[in-house]
Amino acid sequence: MTPNSRSGSCNPAVAKIGIVFLGLSLVGYLLGPPLYWHLLEGLAAVRRSSSAASCPPCNCNCDSRPEISFSQGLGNSSFTDCAKRDPEVNEETEKNFAELLSEELKLRETEAIESQQRADMALLEAKKLTSQYQKEADKCNSGMETCEEAREKAEAALVSQKQQTALWESRARQRGWKEAGLRVRAQSQEHTEAF
Repeated sequence: MTPNSRSGSCNPAVAKIGIVFLGLSLVGYLLGPPLYWHLLEGLAAVRRSSSAASCPPCNCNCDSRPEISFSQGLGNSSFTDCAKRDPEVNEETEKNFAELLSEELKLRETEAIESQQRADMALLEAKKLTSQYQKEADKCNSGMETCEEAREKAEAALVSQKQQTALWESRARQRGWKEAGLRVRAQSQEHTEAF
């Protein structure tokens, strides 16, 4: 018989691979987003530290900037440098970014906890159903054992009855019984064939 000719059977190796794949997918689903955000945060910190190390600090005095008339245009390069490198704006932006990231992480953590709770509930329900089916199977097995014992007892009783019938028939023949015995014997054979 070839594996393809069997219907309704499953290869254990394929089932194991499927279960492993499902487990890895669940782990990736639960741990992937938090790890992704931690990685982004770490890369952003590395970029900030590398950009701060490569750029020289801005030495501009924004408070003493000259009044710029529209006719002059923006000719003062120190003024544009100050607008680009305002430490208060950078700190506030970083704080907002950090707050947004922490909120996102909290949301992801909450989603992961809810997903874990749903998975736990599904597992508990599956365990309950398994227990219920096991109880039903035990009842069925017990009933089958009882029926088998009753069948064995009935067979033993039938054999005993046949032996007694043969004994009484032989005694009856010794005393001259013939034709009536044949009718009874035919009836007893019909009775035993019914079993």
